Amino acid sequence: MSSLELRGITVRYGRFTAVDDVSLVVPDGTVTGLVGGSGSGKSTLGKAVVGLAPMAAGRVLVAEREIGARRGRSPVQLVFQNPYASLDPRMTIGAAVAEALPGRAPGRRSDSGGARSGGTTARERRAAGEAEVARCLELVGIDPGRASLTPDALSGGQRQRVALARALAARPSVLIADEITSALDVSVQGAVLNLLRRLQRELGFSMLFISHDLAVVRHLSDQVAVMDGGRLVECGPTARVLERPEHPTTRTLISCVPTLTTAPEAS
Repeated sequence: MSSLELRGITVRYGRFTAVDDVSLVVPDGTVTGLVGGSGSGKSTLGKAVVGLAPMAAGRVLVAEREIGARRGRSPVQLVFQNPYASLDPRMTIGAAVAEALPGRAPGRRSDSGGARSGGTTARERRAAGEAEVARCLELVGIDPGRASLTPDALSGGQRQRVALARALAARPSVLIADEITSALDVSVQGAVLNLLRRLQRELGFSMLFISHDLAVVRHLSDQVAVMDGGRLVECGPTARVLERPEHPTTRTLISCVPTLTTAPEAS
């Protein structure tokens, strides 16, 4: 199981409450689209789940087990909005992906020689790690032969694919995607979104997809949750929420979606 359950999540910065008592369930193997206007708290909520925003209250559970005090790598991974800022410019993309592999301590270098540990030599472990890095890069459509490149040699779309590969290398049960196409050219947004949806279906992880774009959310999500002023104001199946919205905030967001209209013919 890979369900994500948020119970009463609250995030405060001084006297300002950015997220106010939010409870939400992302069912096993499904995608929940989290939408809201600027400053609604949706990105802060995503960061709180992975420990990057201070929780004043609440619990995070994956497969009904609380993860707040868990040691080691988290079963939840976050892909950030800006691929130019999320990758270390001094690190090769292969090293960036390798750093996220299970059992690999961040920053630790493989020992040399043929010393055995757990029945395998350092050379065998290194080869296995390189093979896993290659697999992760291939999953996202990056040629493993480019593993020695640094991020500056890649386009924005390729960097975001590497960021996704790094998240998947950790074998997450839940993936949080925070506006992952908003910094990309329109020409590559669709390809990245289609890749994300395919990987979600093939690998079976649950996903919290944070976006301001309701058209994208409709395409990707099984259910939609709407935030306003730090609170969750509506949640339900995608078709119901977007076609029969119950809350004024949801109706306002839908009214802002551009639609194609046919210009009247000249008389």
